[in-house]
Amino acid sequence: MDHTEAPVLEALRQYHEQGELAFTPPGHKQARGADPEARRILGDAVFHSDLLASGGLDDRRTTGNVLVRAEKLMADVVHAEHTFFTTCGSSLSVKAALLAVAGPGEKLVVGRDAHKSVVSGLIVAGIEPVWADPQWDTEQGFAHAPSPAAFEEALDRHPDARGAMVTSPTPYGSCAALDEIAELCHARGVPLVVDEAWGAHLPFHPDLPSWAMDAGADVCVTSIHKMGSGLEQGSVFHLRGSLIDADTLRSRADLFGTTSPSVLIYAGLDAWRRQMALHGRTLLGDALSLAARVRAALDEIPGLRVLGRDDLVGPGLSTAFDPLPVVIDVSGLGTSGYRAADWLRAEHHVDMHLADHRRISAQLTHADSAATTDPLLEALRDLAAHAGELAAGAPEVDVPSGPDLRMEQTCRPRDAYFGPAEAVPVDRAAGRVSAEMITPYPPGIPAVLPGERLTEPVLRYLRTGLNAGMNLPDARDTELNTIQVRV
Repeated sequence: MDHTEAPVLEALRQYHEQGELAFTPPGHKQARGADPEARRILGDAVFHSDLLASGGLDDRRTTGNVLVRAEKLMADVVHAEHTFFTTCGSSLSVKAALLAVAGPGEKLVVGRDAHKSVVSGLIVAGIEPVWADPQWDTEQGFAHAPSPAAFEEALDRHPDARGAMVTSPTPYGSCAALDEIAELCHARGVPLVVDEAWGAHLPFHPDLPSWAMDAGADVCVTSIHKMGSGLEQGSVFHLRGSLIDADTLRSRADLFGTTSPSVLIYAGLDAWRRQMALHGRTLLGDALSLAARVRAALDEIPGLRVLGRDDLVGPGLSTAFDPLPVVIDVSGLGTSGYRAADWLRAEHHVDMHLADHRRISAQLTHADSAATTDPLLEALRDLAAHAGELAAGAPEVDVPSGPDLRMEQTCRPRDAYFGPAEAVPVDRAAGRVSAEMITPYPPGIPAVLPGERLTEPVLRYLRTGLNAGMNLPDARDTELNTIQVRV
């Protein structure tokens, strides 16, 4: 296929060159009716690219096949048989993928380190999760993706499971053994879905970990806006093989998707595919070289420790790691990742991605250069110089061991979420069954799921984490004075 083409961008150019006059939404009518201040801040180009997908970018019956051609080009460049664009983020994509595999009351093996969007899909669909436990890293105090053995045990214990889902890479950059997990699933005649939201870049450079389609996955969900250069909410999901029907997957996506998709986001997806097809290897090679230099420079800063291959890859850990998420342990400064991230934003206007009880991370992409990483390194050196100030009175987070983080799943998440519930003081919640999801964010992996029996170690972790700066945006009571439990 000709990857110099960009069907969405070309259709946008043609729309403007032909001087189309719209008596359709959106109501700003090519910026003419937009708020003047919005036009000044956003620029008219945003509004000029904001038009209907059908009856604007394409005709009302989409006979130009603009989106279809763009999706076929995307599928070709990443070795998939079908690709679907969505402007509702990977939160929609994973739900569509789940529902294409299992339905109400059916079982699905899912890694317990799944993003909250996966759990939301389980709730909406009424799927019964069979959890595959992640590999707990006692030294680092966080989880790696579940091992193939964990999926094999779950599939053997529940031979009626309709398939499996794994998250890889994790937000920490560690990767699952996708080829082995796919082989286990396919030997049983069931599909593997991979939430590869953080892996949009993986297909485009040989020094990066293998990506889901090449590892044998049936469906792969990718957020182009995370590690690619698409716009926020730009997501794709890819399909190959015969275990999941393409029309079924398309129908499930239509069930959740908007009937008013953003052409602006479509254009970002289309342009990113062309950029990677033509220049991806060079751009990502430069990014990997830059990441190596940044990692080396960080190793020279007292009190900071960068997680590398030796920390993430090995027996009981991960099979590969992506070096572009630069994960930095700040515990040597005597402070938490929460406090460090807040200080960097307040003092240097540097925004870190992930922050937990002892780490922060800087997501590097092909868009970075010395112009962005030099100020990052300067800010981190200043952070280390203020270690005493940051350590003073820093609250500690009581992080349970891996086994203590896991709680009993007493019923399907859907039954607990939609069933009768009451709010109880958090100090009286241990032993009760949660009716809500409670998720430290980022990275968005729930600590508590509807249907899980609450335990004191997990509740203490959330209370001490909240006191130290943890963000719990989806809890009914974000201050966690109370928690919703089943009646």
